[in-house]
Amino acid sequence: MKIFQFETAARQMLTGNVLLILCCACYLLWWLIAFRPSGHLDTINTRWILIPAFALGLTSIFVTLYGIRKADIRQILIPKDWILWGGIGAYVVLLIVTYVFFHRPVTTELLLIVGWAMLALAEINALYGMDVFSRKTAVIFCLITAAAVLGSLVCYVLYYRLGNTAGYIDGIVPLVLAAAVFGVLAAAIAVAENGSAG
Repeated sequence: MKIFQFETAARQMLTGNVLLILCCACYLLWWLIAFRPSGHLDTINTRWILIPAFALGLTSIFVTLYGIRKADIRQILIPKDWILWGGIGAYVVLLIVTYVFFHRPVTTELLLIVGWAMLALAEINALYGMDVFSRKTAVIFCLITAAAVLGSLVCYVLYYRLGNTAGYIDGIVPLVLAAAVFGVLAAAIAVAENGSAG
């Protein structure tokens, strides 16, 4: 498909978004099978599903960051150092707060939540800098990302306090939220690119 050709940095980022959505889909498939509330965890026999999830996730990061790096930035919404150091700082603060005050065991999900949020903000920043997104559109997407992160953090904190079925559903929500954020970003990029091509 033409949209997957990397003529522009925006299309590079679009491709990265699609790869990340596929990563979330693989991870969600693993969760649905391995943690179904039947009283039997099947994490051993289903771990192979995490292989494409990991490969797609890692590839999406490289593809998206490459697109961000080659973007022709003309204006700045968020200084890139704020995203990097703010993300690192947010992770440390959230790790302490969730562990000390909410007694939530530390797992990789917290790192993944902060990581995809940083990636989304960096992408929104680049798309605004390239004039693909207006300031209003970029701010709206930042707010959407923040809302999705907040919802994911609530699920992260609550998970170990819930029963089997509720915990099962709770674990699904952050994956759906992450995929939704990158899905609407991908759709917005596609619309903007098609508009500029027209």
